Amino acid sequence: MTGSTQRFSVQRYAPERGTWSKLSARDSVLRRLDWPLLLSALALSFVGSLLVWSATRGRDSLTHGDPYYFFFRHALNTGIGVALMIGTIWLGHRTLRGAVPVLYGLSVVLVLTVLTPLGATVNGAHAWIVLGGGFSLQPSEFTKITIILGMAMLLAARVDAGDQSHPDQRTVVKALGVAVIPIAVIMMMPDLGSVMVIAVIILGVLLASGASNRWVLGLLGTGALGAVLVWQIGLLDEYQINRFAAFANPELDPAGVGYNTNQARIAIGSGGLHGTGLFKGSQTTGQFVPEQQTDFVFTVAGEELGFLGAGLILVLLGVVLWRACRIARETTELYGTIVAAGIIAWFAFQSFENIGMTLGIMPVAGLPLPFVSYGGSSMFAVWVAIGLLQSIRVQRPITA
Repeated sequence: MTGSTQRFSVQRYAPERGTWSKLSARDSVLRRLDWPLLLSALALSFVGSLLVWSATRGRDSLTHGDPYYFFFRHALNTGIGVALMIGTIWLGHRTLRGAVPVLYGLSVVLVLTVLTPLGATVNGAHAWIVLGGGFSLQPSEFTKITIILGMAMLLAARVDAGDQSHPDQRTVVKALGVAVIPIAVIMMMPDLGSVMVIAVIILGVLLASGASNRWVLGLLGTGALGAVLVWQIGLLDEYQINRFAAFANPELDPAGVGYNTNQARIAIGSGGLHGTGLFKGSQTTGQFVPEQQTDFVFTVAGEELGFLGAGLILVLLGVVLWRACRIARETTELYGTIVAAGIIAWFAFQSFENIGMTLGIMPVAGLPLPFVSYGGSSMFAVWVAIGLLQSIRVQRPITA
């Protein structure tokens, strides 16, 4: 990519031939980018770096005496994520469509690797691969992308070719099969939060594909039955069961399993309208909220930036979702629509779950806040998703 000088051919899809034909019109990649989407994501990452810095600068046990340790690593993760976004735009979502089987296979191998001795347990979930040098990888973050791409490739193939008006039952079954293996492996870790996100992604993808609503209703019923079975056969670890129990009864164990959520609500509630000021929150500086740089980073915003600052984060997340919805609506290929819809479902649910658990309206599930929470794997995955959205917009076909 060569900045504003990079050119590409605008294309029109010809269903009768199943091909893309080049048009004479040319435009600048930078002009066709969705700038509100990009700037909102960058703003979220910038705000996140400040919140992560505030949450960790006084925790010598984590920073090894360097108060800027997490700040610079968060900035580095963001930089790598933006580079991955640029690479995704350069390759294009259509090029990646052809590479989906390889990408999917790699993601499955990675999640399976977690179950080997190379895997590591963090906060109760055996969901990580330690790379050394303080770096680790959470493969389940990347399976969200490959599941979206894999299901979209199957569901849209015959529709975009003009052979069908909507996916048939056999195609839907094949698409659901794409998600079965990763979900089964992730449940063995167990990483319930990622499974919840993937389940919502599947629903979003099916709704966008035009598949029969009976599939959606059937999956909802199957999900409810599966949740009961998982509970009954004891697949969940004790700490996960305790989290749900604490959600149902916040006063059950305020000094134990309910400690995180109680301290989170205290932190957010103490911020008031304007907040205590960045780096001046008593709950944050006193280190009362565990995992505050990752899963509970929103509590730093609530305490130190107040209702207005926390509200700004919600507005920026809202802009990201709004622009993604617009991209999904404006593309004329079902494949692009499904990919965008899967990303929308992912971002929307994960944001709601993360913020909801800090407010006590959702159970603690160990999910980071997109763009804001500290974590390399999550940051890389969400920026690749932004790259896919931008590619769909940049390369969207236009009709004559």
